[in-house]
Amino acid sequence: MSKPIKEMMIREYQDILGDHEDALVIGMRGIASNDTNAIRSGLAEKEIKVTVVRNKLFGQAFGDSKLAPLSDVLVGANALAFGAESVVEVAREIVEIVKDFPGVELKGAVLDGMLFEGDEGVRKLSKFPTRDEAIAKDVALILGPGSKLVASVKGPGSNLAGILKAIESKLEDGEAIAKV
Repeated sequence: MSKPIKEMMIREYQDILGDHEDALVIGMRGIASNDTNAIRSGLAEKEIKVTVVRNKLFGQAFGDSKLAPLSDVLVGANALAFGAESVVEVAREIVEIVKDFPGVELKGAVLDGMLFEGDEGVRKLSKFPTRDEAIAKDVALILGPGSKLVASVKGPGSNLAGILKAIESKLEDGEAIAKV
């Protein structure tokens, strides 16, 4: 392959991936073409893209990016899955697809420059919370003690307000208040 063709393919990889810094590598060797089309269209509905990459050219295109660790798992024929809101969602979808198409090989994924290698790594990544889920958990953890403090402070004041309201209504009705 000529140098201009290689450079064109490298630019194309960079254009396709754009600003994505997280991706997942799968092997689809041995999958029938109709099944491959079904997998791709199912993923496309969830805004996940799949593109076949040449190993060496991928390394040249992303050697200095957060995707660089994926070069370690690029052996043989590979496809790169990326998109959705995060690679965690991509991993979840691909793990579900493997149940229907066991020929799909989970080779690895990268999240924030950290490599999750092999089937076990991708399955582990699929169990991580997404960014939105993690933010929701953090907000709940931060607000939890504050809401308990407000309830603790508000509780005795609420009881005192109830007692004062009862005294006020008895006095308005002309009833005597018993000494305790």
